[in-house]
Amino acid sequence: MNTIASRRHLLSTGLGLAGLAAVPAWAQDKFPSRPITLVVPFPPGGSVDIMARQYSEPLSKLLGVPIVVENRAGAGGSVGAQYVARAKSDGYTLVVSSQSSHLANPLTQPKVGYDPVKDFENIAILGRLPNALVVHSSLPFKTFQEFLAYAKKNPGKLNYGSGGVGSMGQLNVEMLKAATGAFTTHIPYRGGTPLITAVLGNEVQFILDNLVIMLPHIQAGKVRALALANDQRLPQLPDVPTLAEVGYPQLNLTSWIGLAAPGGTPDAVVQTLYKAVREVATSPAMVANLKERGVIVPEEMTPAQFEKMMSERLVKFGEVVRKAGITAE
Repeated sequence: MNTIASRRHLLSTGLGLAGLAAVPAWAQDKFPSRPITLVVPFPPGGSVDIMARQYSEPLSKLLGVPIVVENRAGAGGSVGAQYVARAKSDGYTLVVSSQSSHLANPLTQPKVGYDPVKDFENIAILGRLPNALVVHSSLPFKTFQEFLAYAKKNPGKLNYGSGGVGSMGQLNVEMLKAATGAFTTHIPYRGGTPLITAVLGNEVQFILDNLVIMLPHIQAGKVRALALANDQRLPQLPDVPTLAEVGYPQLNLTSWIGLAAPGGTPDAVVQTLYKAVREVATSPAMVANLKERGVIVPEEMTPAQFEKMMSERLVKFGEVVRKAGITAE
């Protein structure tokens, strides 16, 4: 090989190597290019955990990267939420948010350690969970009107349960009390599992909480749903009226489970995740899955609309918390 040819060979080889070296840098700029961690701020088995695992596989296939579900429970969801709030704002650490971690806790825990709006980019709704007023089947109340009449005539005699002081179950009933003038006594439990046990054992007379966890017991006849804190009746319980139907339209207390990233995550990343969630959420398989579990298929809600809803609910429930003087343990 002559000198000129040798130089040309080296030059072309160098350019080729430079091109190869540039590939990893380009790949790092494309989101996503590596595994995403989906933090569930509650123990395995609950509604938030179930929702995370329902979405993780189809989202992984759609985005082309592994999605690892990681449970970081503690302080009613605050431990996991705070962890994500402090994570790098690159879209690779996300939290499955809920009204407990992103509404009740910031309002009732003095040292929660994060702002549910400023410290997060709220991406999309994964599903809505209707709440229901449920009583033990041995109680004589067959309608919400009968229940309310008794509660008003016998202040303090009806006990209601919740998953803890400052939980959404307590805030929901405080909203009910403010709207109806009824007085009932709060019995807090440490989480959803002991609460379900208490309701099934008639340790408490009623709850106004997540229908999804109670639906199998309602269908089995162990407990009775008197009203739905939802904007419409549900096909699983066609004979159960909404609270709006019985005169309390302000008690549409449908919960939500969503997806959020650390504050400051680039808009392009947020939009990529938002579009992926919407594609999965509206797929026939996911729609059927959610309906089977009693979960309302999420409506179209952009990240900006999600944040607006969050802000409005923080104001709405904030007033209830202040008036009732609720402070979490």
